[in-house]
Amino acid sequence: MAIRHEFFEKNAIFLLVGTLLTVAVGGIVEVIPLFTIETTVEKVQGVRPYSPLELRGRDIYVREGCYLCHSQQIRALRDEVERYGHYSLAAESMYDHPFQWGSKRIGPDLSRVGGKYSSEWHYAHMQNPQALVPESLMPKYAFLAETPLETGDIQARLRTNRMVGVPYTDDQITNASVDLFAQADPNGDPAALMKRYPKANLVAGDGRRVTELDAVVAYLQVLGTMVNFADTSTEKLQQ
Repeated sequence: MAIRHEFFEKNAIFLLVGTLLTVAVGGIVEVIPLFTIETTVEKVQGVRPYSPLELRGRDIYVREGCYLCHSQQIRALRDEVERYGHYSLAAESMYDHPFQWGSKRIGPDLSRVGGKYSSEWHYAHMQNPQALVPESLMPKYAFLAETPLETGDIQARLRTNRMVGVPYTDDQITNASVDLFAQADPNGDPAALMKRYPKANLVAGDGRRVTELDAVVAYLQVLGTMVNFADTSTEKLQQ
């Protein structure tokens, strides 16, 4: 083996050719699966695009770097499933650009956090985490409650997501602003919103203005709620 390495190390041309071949093979192995991505991501009943308010909340979640401390990927290991719930399915993040799987768990995994706590709990936790979880290392995000949400470009954001494969309809894009404010108003009529975005959670805002915290809470409350895992049969989930 040492003699073979010595041959390549002493012959620059052969070393270059060998390096190019190695890189080419590695590149092919990584690229080919991209052409079959439609067959590798299973279609799961219930998964839908984010509502306008949820989408804005996700944007803020990414902006604030929440993925650096919280993963959104439950592995198919017994201890993880017992702690967090059903293991993550690829289809659950099919509309995420980019996905939020994460690589660290300084804080708990958030794949199934939707509905685990009330919206009021999330508001209080985001503004002062230590008041609810004294040992928490999470910084305070009280400023989100005082920051008005930028809503003027919401239709453009939905159109951009549609360009990269998120199946927003013309109706959803046209009513993006209406749906955003409807989800942030607990006293409003959510009928049209729920028709376009089933299981959308009405946040506990004040109904007068929409803040960035309203959007983040809406996003957190939808995580893990789209798919009904009461029946964990893969065949029935895909029906």
